[in-house]
Amino acid sequence: MDNYIVSARKYRPSTFRSVVGQKSLTTTLKNAIQNNKLAHAYLFCGPRGVGKTSCARIFAKTINCLSPTAGGEACNECESCKAFNEQRSYNIHELDAASNNSVDDIRALIDQVRIPPPIGKYKVFIIDEVHMLSSAAFNAFLKTLEEPPHHALFILATTEKHKVLPTILSRCQIYDFSRISITDMVEHLQYVSSCEGVAAEPEALNVIAQKADGGMRDALSIFDQVVSFTNGNITYQAVIDNLNVLDYEYYFRLTDAMLSGNVRSAILILNDILGKGFDGQNIITGLASHFRDLLVCKDEATLILFEVGASIRERYKEMAKRCSDELLFKAIELANTCDLNYRASRNKRLLLELTLIRLCQLSSAGQPADDKKKGLIEPIASSGPGQAPAQSVQPVAGRAYTVQSAPPLQRPVQSPQEMTGAPPRQQAVSAHVPPPSAVISQAPPASAPKRVARPPQFGTSIKEMGVEHPKAQAAAQAAAVVQDMQSPFSQEALVLCWDAYASAIDKKVYLKNTMINCKPALQQDGNCFEVCVHNPGQQDELTNNCIDILNYLRMQLKNTRIQMRVRIDETNQKHLAYTSAEKYEHLLSVNPVLARLKEEFNLTLD
Repeated sequence: MDNYIVSARKYRPSTFRSVVGQKSLTTTLKNAIQNNKLAHAYLFCGPRGVGKTSCARIFAKTINCLSPTAGGEACNECESCKAFNEQRSYNIHELDAASNNSVDDIRALIDQVRIPPPIGKYKVFIIDEVHMLSSAAFNAFLKTLEEPPHHALFILATTEKHKVLPTILSRCQIYDFSRISITDMVEHLQYVSSCEGVAAEPEALNVIAQKADGGMRDALSIFDQVVSFTNGNITYQAVIDNLNVLDYEYYFRLTDAMLSGNVRSAILILNDILGKGFDGQNIITGLASHFRDLLVCKDEATLILFEVGASIRERYKEMAKRCSDELLFKAIELANTCDLNYRASRNKRLLLELTLIRLCQLSSAGQPADDKKKGLIEPIASSGPGQAPAQSVQPVAGRAYTVQSAPPLQRPVQSPQEMTGAPPRQQAVSAHVPPPSAVISQAPPASAPKRVARPPQFGTSIKEMGVEHPKAQAAAQAAAVVQDMQSPFSQEALVLCWDAYASAIDKKVYLKNTMINCKPALQQDGNCFEVCVHNPGQQDELTNNCIDILNYLRMQLKNTRIQMRVRIDETNQKHLAYTSAEKYEHLLSVNPVLARLKEEFNLTLD
């Protein structure tokens, strides 16, 4: 037990060939050694546990080897290699910049640079976590790094390249180490398990590799932990139990519930997962990754992006055949939205359950039921056989409705002025606009739909107004204009309808605030009202929305002669000082002593 060495140290690479997942970098370094084209400074950067320091040691060992092999590796037989393997070499110096980051530490390093190597050609200085050096230490190191002695070579290693000064970066050859792929990691874990005499399932090693997140050192540490837990028999179930990883089986069960639209089953599965102690955000992120894996499994070209064991891969391919691309796109979007909103949610469990409910609704027509667009106005049934086809009024963008399949009317309906003989009134804001209920122009054929103004009362359909046929519609509208559109109204009724319209506005916030703060005042003629606003912006807002406001008021108050005037109330206007001269005059009116101060000190206005 005293001689036990963890796998991360025991199986640390000692040759370029044993480095995992960095083939392009190791090939470049070996070619540089063979061609004798060595730079004086290197910068190895990348995530943790990908082999930066190991490659630096192997590189330092190889360039000092007295008889390297034909493949560019160290021989491990010469005196220099033996000294390195026994950790007694004076040619290689390692400095941890995390704890030795001062100017004095760099000065001590520079003093050692002047001493030539006792054995071999080069004296190599490996500075780990170089980004931790202080600015003063970096500046003290610049000159030596740029022009070192011919026997000195520097290898800098860091996980945060962006924190290294640009003057340092410009003096180094930069090598970017990449994350180790899951495939390479699983192969190395299989090699280690065979050397240790440990039985391991490929699916179990795959979970370990995914948990390591691209770092070989993390993978070997997890491997040792699982070996201790399983007593040398690593199974998939033992790994997910020990590492608290959510089983693939739960994701497949949730997908089955989603495809069958079984909401209750999905919620019960979620309750089972939460009961095992899993975090809700890990559940939803894992579910999003699961849908992503199903999407990549649908095509052989993208199957290379899916890195799991063979048995699980086949199950994913079978499940992917049951899911359409559109359904998976929407499922990934819903899961990602839930992930983004999870931290801000106060009822996190309800958010997860709501997401699962919406996922289960995807099985019907590939979209949630609440996303199906329904018309605001129901289609009107036909009057009977042999009669004109029924109207179908559907909502369109903007503020108008489209009337389809309407046969032409025999004659256009007269305007309210033509029916009553009343001359048109003048408006201070806009010309007279008849109410939408009185506007029914000649309808075109079905091939060219006609746009007519929308009903003024919110939520009121043409069918609710008692119209079932174009001719009956025209007669009903004409009778309503003659009989009901000249009713008198009071100031209280006007203000009530004005406030009702303002409360129904949600998107036009400025208009809503203007109508709340500026109330209408009925004039003596009984049909015209005036609105006093405070600034030109409010006047423009009411002017631009005049037609909609009058349409609503005319319908609610049953009077087509309603007019609106908008004027600015100049009695409450305040003059504000903007220029320097105006500010000075204002201050002078408050304190006349400023004039004397200006004269004595010869002050000027900028």
